[in-house]
Amino acid sequence: MTDKIHVVIIDDHPLFRQGVVQTLSSAADIEVVAEGGSAQDAVRLASEHLPDILLLDIDIPGGGLTAAQAVAARVPVTRIVMLTVSEEEEHLLTALRAGARAYVLKGVSGRDLIAIVRGVWAGEVYVTPALATSLLLEMTRPAPGGSAGERALASPLEDLTEREHEIVELVAGGLSNKEIGQQLHLTEKTVKHHMTNILQKLQVRNRVEAALLAQRTAHRTPKAF
Repeated sequence: MTDKIHVVIIDDHPLFRQGVVQTLSSAADIEVVAEGGSAQDAVRLASEHLPDILLLDIDIPGGGLTAAQAVAARVPVTRIVMLTVSEEEEHLLTALRAGARAYVLKGVSGRDLIAIVRGVWAGEVYVTPALATSLLLEMTRPAPGGSAGERALASPLEDLTEREHEIVELVAGGLSNKEIGQQLHLTEKTVKHHMTNILQKLQVRNRVEAALLAQRTAHRTPKAF
């Protein structure tokens, strides 16, 4: 098979790392091409192998978040999945800002981890549901002095135009700006312009948070768009 998903695993606990290697290697379409235990290993192995996916723990020598930032800058083709025990909201936000496409807790089942790896490789984003809920509650908290009741009833997406709604839906589906442009018959530059407006209107930091917000709203009101 030539279309395997190439994965590099970085974790400083050899026994846990071995378990992840065995789990992912059990899938016919996934190949673990390298493994290591430090931030230095992460940057070196990502640069050498150009993997599709980098599975990265936060608590490693040199810092997993530092490694994520370095790999995102040097090897943008590699999609980063944080696999960690940390439920700290600040760690989640820092990981997303650093370029991570997924944030997964180590209690995840083997079957779910394989599905997440496949999804991220296909362009999706993923955050462990409990942490996503916490993040979205923080993002949509009413401003001091405002009408909490009115804000709670209002969708944070209501201020978007019809075109912006279309783009947010496609972002939530994991499409890149180029792919969105092709589907909506827009230039990539135009899509980027719309994304700038969308992020400002939703008061989110990046397209990952916008996707999470869109998915959350869609679950509450499936016909909103």
